[in-house]
Amino acid sequence: MWKNWLPFSSAVLLFLLPWFGGLVMGEISKDFSPCLDFFYNKTPPRGIIGAEYQPICQRYKNRYHFASLYNRRHRAPLYSAYILSPADGRRPKPKWKYEPQLAFSGASPEMKDFKATVDQNVVESQAVLQDYKNSDFSKGHLCPSMHQRREEDRKATFTLTNIVPQRVASNSGPWNRLEKEVLNRFKDFCNGLMYVITGTMPYKSNTRWINNRVSVPEYMWSAYCCPSYRADLPEAMKQFFPTFGAVGRNDRSSGEEIVPINAAVKPSFRGYDVRQVPLKNLEGILAQRLNATIRLFRGKCEK
Repeated sequence: MWKNWLPFSSAVLLFLLPWFGGLVMGEISKDFSPCLDFFYNKTPPRGIIGAEYQPICQRYKNRYHFASLYNRRHRAPLYSAYILSPADGRRPKPKWKYEPQLAFSGASPEMKDFKATVDQNVVESQAVLQDYKNSDFSKGHLCPSMHQRREEDRKATFTLTNIVPQRVASNSGPWNRLEKEVLNRFKDFCNGLMYVITGTMPYKSNTRWINNRVSVPEYMWSAYCCPSYRADLPEAMKQFFPTFGAVGRNDRSSGEEIVPINAAVKPSFRGYDVRQVPLKNLEGILAQRLNATIRLFRGKCEK
């Protein structure tokens, strides 16, 4: 995602430590302390600190619904973390929102609906709907609406601070199937909570943009932690618990060293394959690409 990325040897896609004390504006917290419950063992991903990243406890109707680490420079989230809970209804009609505190010091901590006229401070501080217009990219959720139980929870996911430019064939095809598969694993085999972190990986070079403002990821990735699960797991399911991960292509022209292309896939979805991998493998992929030691979970879910 990723204009003005520093060389990967110094600072690239960076994960914020829970005690990070970087630049903060307005009432947005300097860390995730108000919403640590969305992370397993109340611990955000561990890695290298970057001052360009802003923790957002996603607040709507006076409740926190999930957490996002937002890259101010690239006007897009680095990752979103949430507790999976099957939806009790349909996907709501999108009513897109923005984060006032990214634009105004001392603004309301609640996400707000976009109006017909958008303040210039909002435009400068984050992505706006105009960025996606005629871009050939869909608005890709990191925290999917259908992984949230209540209608209010699902509506809260429609903030552009939870959205990245995602190819339509990925968003409606292989990545969508992954989200459904993870949801089914939770329903069928988890005894307690499932913690999910979904994020993006940048291009190594030649950064892609929409509207010359919002960076485009080369890959999507996701990982979950289900610390309590059925003791009688089918043999085929044992590899998927307590943790597992996945990487998905967001560019069909990318090489196949991270995610191979399956020639048997329907042509319209070919090149947007998703590769499911053990958590350690995913962390290894992130480490190689980002030149940083990444730990997505701690404790029992470090396996």
